[in-house]
Amino acid sequence: MKQFVLFGLLTLTTQYLLAQKVCSVDYKNQADVSVFVVDYANQADLKVFKVDYSNQADGNKGLWFFTDYENQSDKKIFFVDYIELRFQLLKH
Repeated sequence: MKQFVLFGLLTLTTQYLLAQKVCSVDYKNQADVSVFVVDYANQADLKVFKVDYSNQADGNKGLWFFTDYENQSDKKIFFVDYIELRFQLLKH
């Protein structure tokens, strides 16, 4: 069974919303977007679903396909352990 993946994006602009093929990188300075995984849907700024095949991630429907190589992806993401303070202040 496929698992739903909820992401709270720390850096969110229009161009990042268009990325559907993503690659996870090892270091934050390599990433286009920092991602924090949340426990509940109401905590997320953006909800995405991880798909198994790249052709399923066509268009801007919130379907993400994780590539193995950076040059195959639209955006590089880095999973952070904590929500950045500057983002929390914007939410209040």
